[in-house]
Amino acid sequence: MQITLKEICDITDGKLSSSLYESRNISGIATLEEACADDLSFYHNAKYLDKLYQTQAGVVLVPESFRTDDSLNFIPLYVKNVYESLVLLLEKFSFTSDQKTGIEEPVFIGSNATIGKDCYLGAFTYIGSNAKIGEHVKIYPNCYIGENVEIEDFTVVYAGVKIYSKTKIGKKCILHSGCVIGSDGFGHAPMEDGTFRKIPQIGNVVIHDNVEIGANTTIDRATLESTIIRSGVKLDNLIMIAHNVEIGENTVIAAQSGISGSTKLGKNCMIGGQVGIVGHIMIAEKSRIGAKSGVSRAISEADKDWFGIPALPLHDTLRIHAILRKLPDLYRKINLQEKEIQELKKQHNS
Repeated sequence: MQITLKEICDITDGKLSSSLYESRNISGIATLEEACADDLSFYHNAKYLDKLYQTQAGVVLVPESFRTDDSLNFIPLYVKNVYESLVLLLEKFSFTSDQKTGIEEPVFIGSNATIGKDCYLGAFTYIGSNAKIGEHVKIYPNCYIGENVEIEDFTVVYAGVKIYSKTKIGKKCILHSGCVIGSDGFGHAPMEDGTFRKIPQIGNVVIHDNVEIGANTTIDRATLESTIIRSGVKLDNLIMIAHNVEIGENTVIAAQSGISGSTKLGKNCMIGGQVGIVGHIMIAEKSRIGAKSGVSRAISEADKDWFGIPALPLHDTLRIHAILRKLPDLYRKINLQEKEIQELKKQHNS
């Protein structure tokens, strides 16, 4: 695609040094190193200053504070926040680059299922009976959409996604390949003879608007009610969300983390990679939990950093680690002191 600098200024609320540049066309977005004359790039950190002056980009997003006395090989476009402006432009390029519509063959659509206008259904997709697919939804090949599933407008479901029955997905969500939504929660009742009997999982999963779910992430249906992922949540790849979990608005969770059943996370939490959280606890809003931490009890105080196994306030964990590094020396000193004490005892007894 091509877009003029005038359009880019309208999208980013950016400013050019001269209106003469407004008709200039841009055809792509690239890094400072890879950009060519028809590309737009971005500069946000002083450590990349050398690359900025070497770039072949035609236009570069720069912060409003950017000043230089040197001649520039590019057109600077001044914006309040480089990252936010870059995201807006990437959304624009991404949206216009994939405008597939229509139904490929073969596709199975069950009885009483409804498909909104301007949707795309990729080949070998299965749409169960009574499913409701909103407008401008894209479902890529080899997807399974179960009975009574609801998917609202502008949501994208990438290839190989499996969505079990009764799942509800909001507007403008993104589900990446291989994720499974609505599989049974891990519920098994112990019997007197030592066996386990499966507890039927008859609830569902409810995903609100603007949620992104990474590849091969799984979200279990609730036993009776709903597993709930609230608006703006971003889940990385390879995450496991157990039954009856609730994740608050705008919470982000990195790869390989697991949240056990019935735990509730507040809004605006940040969970690092490979974090494990036990079940049936509450995590306060704005909690930040470092990678590889194990959360074994509730977190009731909001807006704090946690780290370690078990997870403790960050400052406490750092103090513990500082002491741990000294343990070998302390161990040697104690051994020497014990030997000295034994020698003194021998001398005293003799």
